[in-house]
Amino acid sequence: MSELVRKQFYISKSHDALLKERAKELGTTEAELVRKAIENQMGKIRFSRKHLNQWQEERKFIRELIENGPIKGGRVWKRDDIYDT
Repeated sequence: MSELVRKQFYISKSHDALLKERAKELGTTEAELVRKAIENQMGKIRFSRKHLNQWQEERKFIRELIENGPIKGGRVWKRDDIYDT
């Protein structure tokens, strides 16, 4: 196996119990199960081109807003105005 990198993340208690149970059943480590699960899923996870294009358009729009600077006259509301008091 290639050089390992330590990762730390949170999982639910139910996932933890499933992981422990399956590792015991298979006689392997929890870490090995996680690595295999990642390898198996990475080939299945695909972002559609449509969604990628939409995010790129949104990013372009936001950059244009930033480049144009503040709106003339500024805003007329205060942050506290959007909250019910």
